[in-house]
Amino acid sequence: MTIIHTRYTDAALSKGHYDRRLSPKPLLHVWPAAESPFKGYQPLPTDGYALTSSNTAIVIDNGASLLRAGWASDKSPRVKFPTTVARYRDRKINKTVSYVGYNAFADATTRGQIRNAFEPGSSIVGNWDVMEGLLDYTFISLGVSGQDGGLGRPVVMTEPVANLAYSRNKNELTMPAMTELLFECYSAPSVAYGIDSLFSYRFNGGRSGLVISSSHTATHLIPVLDFKPVISSATRLNWGGSQSTEFLSKLLKLKYPTFPGKFTDYQIDEMVREQCYVSQQFDHDMKNYLDWSGLEDRDHVIQYPFTEQVVIEKSEEELARIAERKREGGRRLQEQAAKMRLEKLIRKEQTLGYYKDLQQRLINQTKKEIKRLLDEDEFKDENQLEKTIQEIEKSIRKARNKDIGGLENPDEEAEPTFPLLGVADEDLDETGLKEKRHQRLMKSGYEARARAKAEKQLERARVAEEERQDNEWRETDLQGWLHERRAARQTLMQRIKERDRLKADLGNRKSLASQMRMKTLANLASDQPGKKRRRGGDDDNFGANDDDWGVYRTVAMGEHSDDEEEEDLGAGLKGVEAQLLKYDPLFNESNTMEAQSDWSQSLVHAFLRGPRPFDPESQQEAHQIHLNVERIRVPEVIFQPSIAGLDQAGIVDIAADITTHGLASVRDRINVLGNIFLTGGNTMFDGFEERLKRELRAVLPVEAAINVQKATDPILDAWRGAAQWAMIPKSSQSFVTKAEYLEKGAEYIKV
Repeated sequence: MTIIHTRYTDAALSKGHYDRRLSPKPLLHVWPAAESPFKGYQPLPTDGYALTSSNTAIVIDNGASLLRAGWASDKSPRVKFPTTVARYRDRKINKTVSYVGYNAFADATTRGQIRNAFEPGSSIVGNWDVMEGLLDYTFISLGVSGQDGGLGRPVVMTEPVANLAYSRNKNELTMPAMTELLFECYSAPSVAYGIDSLFSYRFNGGRSGLVISSSHTATHLIPVLDFKPVISSATRLNWGGSQSTEFLSKLLKLKYPTFPGKFTDYQIDEMVREQCYVSQQFDHDMKNYLDWSGLEDRDHVIQYPFTEQVVIEKSEEELARIAERKREGGRRLQEQAAKMRLEKLIRKEQTLGYYKDLQQRLINQTKKEIKRLLDEDEFKDENQLEKTIQEIEKSIRKARNKDIGGLENPDEEAEPTFPLLGVADEDLDETGLKEKRHQRLMKSGYEARARAKAEKQLERARVAEEERQDNEWRETDLQGWLHERRAARQTLMQRIKERDRLKADLGNRKSLASQMRMKTLANLASDQPGKKRRRGGDDDNFGANDDDWGVYRTVAMGEHSDDEEEEDLGAGLKGVEAQLLKYDPLFNESNTMEAQSDWSQSLVHAFLRGPRPFDPESQQEAHQIHLNVERIRVPEVIFQPSIAGLDQAGIVDIAADITTHGLASVRDRINVLGNIFLTGGNTMFDGFEERLKRELRAVLPVEAAINVQKATDPILDAWRGAAQWAMIPKSSQSFVTKAEYLEKGAEYIKV
């Protein structure tokens, strides 16, 4: 046997239909679990600073998941990385080292020290030390030299609409703190802030419409009229990409509580983005998702790393040589055993001849001489010598019958004689009394064996009589016999289910069966439950009564266990089902309990393992995750937040409320419904656009014209829109200069 390490299985080249009961494994695709996002060495684009003028702004899309930064003159951000920093003291170099972004996932040490700049599930900066490290890395990556003591370039930074001002961990304002950091720490000449979703809408040429931005931390709906957002009607739904990742993580931990691998956030996030999609008919799809028809296409397998034990197969010639060696070894063992049996038989015959000769020499001898001769061979008396001769003769007969295939029945036992049992004790000496007691015990054993043999014969006769009566009943009243057999089958199945339920309850320490068992154990120490037992206060007489030993059955098997529960219920059920299969025309193989408990008929198996048989010994299959209903359940939360326990309306209801109650004129409603704009990474699920349009059509007036469009790039268009806005000369009026900051404070902003 050779142990090999296999990270992932190769995906099959194609899919096809199969008979799930005949084919052991269908063709399938396997998606590997996401690797660590560490990207290794990446050269930094540090040439931008020298190629730009002092008026070219540094644009930062400060997302809670990824930070994207670049120059306003660029078409795409130059750097993008996670908002994480790993900082620890390296003892080898005796220095504090920091790993930013993807570099924080370099190894186990750095991953263990990862800290995020934002509070979990929000866009609020909760760790300003990490935020400062992210900005340091950003400016260094962009090539900012800092020779003049500052950035020397304006800064444009995005944030979500109506972002909470206060951090939950620190009593400080988010935006003023960021403004203070940029001016005081980096000496930025001017700073401007903007809403990320509106930048994306502007980049895609929007004028009037409803902006739906579903990002990493939340979903926002903002109506826009003539380039101006109606902030008073903007609404937030507290569900985004991070909540979807957390929701799927909880579902998988409940689904696979004993999974040998470890679910990491970036692996779960990859599953959400790559495997999930929006269902067009959620209720119908959830009802039929685990149907066997087409399940091999809907069930996606995520393969985690595993180590498999592989047995190297031998060639036919090698197997033949091994078999021949085994046969040769068996022949040698048989020859050696026959030789040893022959030698043992010869020794027994020699011993038998010696003892018979001794028995002949005892004739006509005095008692003293007889005792001397018996003592020389360690015999107590002549009866023991006679018994030894009989045992040796019996052993020799058995050995000869075994070797030559004799017909003597070894079960036949010659009826022994007990001559001393009829002699009075007064007529026997001490040796005779001992022998009489021995014969009495021998007689008791012989009579017990005779009774057991008679009981076996009676049992066989009873079974034969029951079979005869059963056959006679079946021949005379087939329907009544079938009715009784069906009832017996239902009774056996109920008993099997009850037994399995009790066994499962015993494994749960909170179940009633486990509590009763613990109560029994607690009461064993005293005849009066509830009272403490004093040391030496009473005698321990447990076991004096035969009923006391039933407590072991109660503790081991449960309160309601009895001798009937020890029967082989499975064998009895198979016997009844065999009779029904033979004589009941309405009962077939599919009705048997074995067929009903088959994995191909189990909904739970389809949920956990898909349309494939599961081998618990296979490490490959034990390290697999099957995504099926989760693929549509996770994205559905944004339409039905109650699925995840969120007490909010879905985006369809929110959008309908904004258009019908949040806008004053009919013209504004027409303009907004004519351009419903989707942006943000959480809107990139397949079918999101179609589902939103179809459900809006169902709740809005029939005459309303609805048009839904998605951003060119829902993830990067926010940065591109901010960069495009920063290049417009008019945008300089919205920047807050350092002089204005020093005069009016960090809370001052321009619109």
